[in-house]
Amino acid sequence: MTIFTTFDDRVARLCALALTAALAACGGGTQTPILGGVDAGATPVAPTVTAVVPLALAPAVALNTKVLTATFSKPMNRATLLSSFTLACPTGTPFAGTADYTAASTTATLTLPALPNLPANANCTATITTAAQDSTGLAMANNFSWTFRTSSTPDSTVPTVISTLNANGAVNVPVNTKVGATFSEAMNPASLVGANFALKESVSNNPVAGGLALSASTVLFTPSVSLTPSTAYTATIKGASGGASDLAGNRLAADYVWSWTTAASPSGDTVPPTVLGSNPLNLAIGVCINKTVNVTFSEAMDPLSVTNSSFNLAPTAGAAVPGLVSYDPLTHIASFNPSGNLIGTPATSYVATVKGGASGVKDVAGNTMVADHFVHFTTNASTCAVAPRLGAMAPFGSFGGSSSLTNDGLSTRIHGDVGVNAASSSITGLTDSGGNVYTVTGDNAGIVNGLVYTLTDPPLSTPGAAVIAAQADALTAYNSISPASLAGGIDVSSLSQCPSCGGLGQGAGQLAWRTLPPGVYLSTTGTYGIGITAPNAGNLTLDAAGDANAVWVFQTAASTGTLTVGLTGPAVPATAIQVLLINGALAKNVFWYVPAGATIGTGSTMVGTLLSNASITFSTTGGSPPTAPDTRLFGRAIAIAAGVTMTNTVITVPAP
Repeated sequence: MTIFTTFDDRVARLCALALTAALAACGGGTQTPILGGVDAGATPVAPTVTAVVPLALAPAVALNTKVLTATFSKPMNRATLLSSFTLACPTGTPFAGTADYTAASTTATLTLPALPNLPANANCTATITTAAQDSTGLAMANNFSWTFRTSSTPDSTVPTVISTLNANGAVNVPVNTKVGATFSEAMNPASLVGANFALKESVSNNPVAGGLALSASTVLFTPSVSLTPSTAYTATIKGASGGASDLAGNRLAADYVWSWTTAASPSGDTVPPTVLGSNPLNLAIGVCINKTVNVTFSEAMDPLSVTNSSFNLAPTAGAAVPGLVSYDPLTHIASFNPSGNLIGTPATSYVATVKGGASGVKDVAGNTMVADHFVHFTTNASTCAVAPRLGAMAPFGSFGGSSSLTNDGLSTRIHGDVGVNAASSSITGLTDSGGNVYTVTGDNAGIVNGLVYTLTDPPLSTPGAAVIAAQADALTAYNSISPASLAGGIDVSSLSQCPSCGGLGQGAGQLAWRTLPPGVYLSTTGTYGIGITAPNAGNLTLDAAGDANAVWVFQTAASTGTLTVGLTGPAVPATAIQVLLINGALAKNVFWYVPAGATIGTGSTMVGTLLSNASITFSTTGGSPPTAPDTRLFGRAIAIAAGVTMTNTVITVPAP
C-alpha cells in the first residue's frame, strides 16, 4: 500500500536522511558514498560526515537553537575544525558561531550566540569545508553542506530523562558496565561535561573516574576501571541552573538521580551481543524501495559503536548505498536509512552487514559481537508507508484550535507546547515554563514544560504566528490521513484482510484485545473504541516486528467518526486501558483520524497523534480538585476547530 508518496513528501524524507550524494539534490554539498566507514573505491580513507543536528531539510528548527552538531566517520583534528564549520542564516548571510570538537564522540559543535536568535522562517545552510582534516592530516574530499528551515517560535520545552542504564534500583549489575541516560531530545554536548554527570559509590561518596560521550540524545559514561563488586552506586545528572541542556539551552528542571548495586562476581559481563532479528527478514522478497533496514540486538549497545563503519548496506553486486545509521537505546534497534530509494525495477538483491569483531558493534560492557551478521533481501517497485508531516504542529502536545484549552486538577503536565488560535483568555488552569499564568486556581494548577501560545502570548513571540502556522499544518496532516486521501484501509474484523487481527473480537469497530501490525485501518462502523465493553475491557497492542519506521493510521468516518478509550464517567474504572507498543513501535508513528472528537477515559494510557475537527476530552472524573489517577497520552491531542479539556492528564510529545 502506498502512503504519503507525493514528490514533495518523498523528497523531504529522503533529504532529511541524506548525508552523502543525495544532498546535492537538496541544495547541499556532495560526498563520496561510504562503505564500512571508508570511501567506496578510494584509498586512503578521507573523513566523511555521518550525522547532523538539525537534520538536513528539517522544516521547523527553533529560533533559539544554540548548537549545531556534525559527527564524523573517524577521529578529526580539532584545530582544523575551528574555522571550517560555519553557518549562513538565511542562506548567503553569515551567522556568527564558535566551532569546537569532542574527540570521544568524533562530533564537531557550532555554538551560536545567546542573542540574537536565528531569523524566523528562514532557510539556513551549515557548511564544513575541506579545510577539516582527520587526525592523520587527511582532508575531507568535498565541502559538506546541509540546509534547514527555522520556525516562527523558540524552543522552551524542558528536556527530561526517559530511560537510564542501569535501571534505578537494579541489582546484580555487572562490574564492567557503562552508565548512561537517554533524554527526550537531542542535548548540547558541552552541557554534559565535568560536574554535570557524576558517578559515585553511594555509601562512601567516592567519585568514579571515567570518560563521557554523547550520541544525540544518549549520554554514556565509561568508568576507567571495573566497579567494585557488591557495591551500591549513584549516578547524577545535574539540572537547573548550569545543568544539562538541550540544543536551545533549556535545562533539566532538577537533578536526575538513580542508583543500583553491582553483582558479587568480579568477572563482569562477558557475554557478547547478538542480533535477535531484522526487518526486513533475512531472505525477504518484495521489499519496498524506500525501506529502512532495522536490526534488533539482544541487549543494550554502546551507541558510539553503531555507526556507518559497523552497519552498512550494498547491492549483492555493486557499490555501497549511502545512508545514515542510528540506534534507539529504548528498543535496542539499529537502523540504516538509505539516502535515496533502492533499486526496485528490476528487482534487486541487497545485503546489510552488521560488523562483528574488534572493529564491530559492542554492548555497553565493551563485548564485541563475535562475527558479522548479514541480512539478505530483494526489492520490488513498491513503496513503504511514511508518517504524515506535522510541520509547525510538531512541538505541540495539546492544541485547542480556534476554541479553548482547559485544565482541571493539580497533576496535569504537558511535556511540549500547547496553544489555541484564539485569545489568551481561552486558556485555563496552566502555567508554562516562561512563568506565564493562565487562570490558575487552587483546583486547576497544571504545568506546561514548554510555552503556551495564543494570538497574543507568550511574551517576545510574534503574536499569532505560531498558532496560525500550527493550525494550518495540522489541517494539512488531518486531510492527508482521511479515507478520501488515503483509501484502502483494513477492516480489523476481517480475517481475509488481516489474518492476524483476531476477527470480529468485541465488534467490528472495537480494538481491544487486538495485536495489530503496521498499516492503515478503517472502521467499518465509522467509530473506534478501545476497552469500552465492561467487564471485558482490554488493551490494544501495536507490534512493529522490529521495524522502527512502522506506521499506523486509524481512520474513522469522515465528519462523524469518534474514538472512545476506556470506560467513561465519574467512577474510576477497575482496569485502566492501555495502548501498548512492542518490538520497536514508536508513538511518533501512530495517527488517529477522528473528525467528530475523542474521549480518553480516566486512568487510560493512549498513544499517538489525535487529529480531530471536534473536541477532545481526557478523563471525566469529578471532584474538587479531582483526585483520580492520571490519564496519559504519549503523542498529541490536536483539535483543529474545537477545544481540548484535560483532567489530571500527562501528555508527552514524542521525540522526532
